Amino acid sequence: MRSFKTLLLAGLATTALSASALAQEVTLKLHHFLGPKSPAQTQMLEPWAKSIEEASGGKVKIEIYPSMSLGGAPPELVSQVRDGVVDLVWTVNGYTPGLFPRTEAFELPFIHTNDIRATNLAMRAMFDEYLAPEYKGVKVMFLHTHAGQAIQMAKDEVRKPADLAGKKMRIPTRTGAWVIEALGAAPAAMPVPDIPQAFSKGVVDGALIPWEIIPALKLQDQTEYQIEGVNKTRLGTTTFQVSMNLDKWNSLPEDIQKAFLDNSGEEWVKKAGDIWRQIDENGIKVATDAGNKHIQLTQEETDAFKTVLEPVVDRWVKEVESKGIDGAALVAKARELVAANTGK
Repeated sequence: MRSFKTLLLAGLATTALSASALAQEVTLKLHHFLGPKSPAQTQMLEPWAKSIEEASGGKVKIEIYPSMSLGGAPPELVSQVRDGVVDLVWTVNGYTPGLFPRTEAFELPFIHTNDIRATNLAMRAMFDEYLAPEYKGVKVMFLHTHAGQAIQMAKDEVRKPADLAGKKMRIPTRTGAWVIEALGAAPAAMPVPDIPQAFSKGVVDGALIPWEIIPALKLQDQTEYQIEGVNKTRLGTTTFQVSMNLDKWNSLPEDIQKAFLDNSGEEWVKKAGDIWRQIDENGIKVATDAGNKHIQLTQEETDAFKTVLEPVVDRWVKEVESKGIDGAALVAKARELVAANTGK
């Protein structure tokens, strides 16, 4: 027969193991398409995950899997999270064209202008009433944008729409393609990692992409000009989502759900805006330090681009109306809320 001391020690060990198990009840996998050292992971996703882990008291662990390391291609991330293949994803909405037509309103030229916080807050404010129907099967943690699409050129200075006529330009989304077409250029769709090779082989003359990507792709060596509008105004943006499988969300205890909600709200999307602004500022510094010319257009020059690109908004409104979506109302509300949140 085992001694009382042996039984006591065994009981204490079992209690310790049970406490340890309770301290980390849930492990969630977050899948995304960029590398492990990308600013998106190190400056946004990792701090966000850590804040939730701490708020849950150690009851949840978020494992981050970068570079599509769990399999598939970036356009499959939405289906992966909806089908429960992974628990969480960070992805670009535009990688799956047609799935998020309402949110696409924020990608149109001059809806987002230059205030990332304002656009993030506007999407959050519009979510329940305007955007939620297109996120079936997932629980959206938060939506955000980056600094927005700017013009990066290999050899050509751009100050007016006519300067892009006949050029070949890499585009980020289908609305980005419409922007380039309206400017008289030819759109070329390609994944972000393919941009340097496209420049080196002369496949494109320029790219519609933010400054943030310059260091990672060494675009300072492939380009001579970086062009944006007055006061850092951009020609549209890209919308991103961090979402969880809905069944997984519904299975979580209330205290863990609260940890997610408390760390994915207004204050967080403002902070995310600050993170992406700093990433963008770092990118343009790399380019100018390398001797590239950074051009900020005048108000008059920026207005010339606005005039040429307003038909892109009209084109989008007509297209989504054919799907039963009131595009005009979405654009009006998005503009109203971006303006109301600017500077917050």
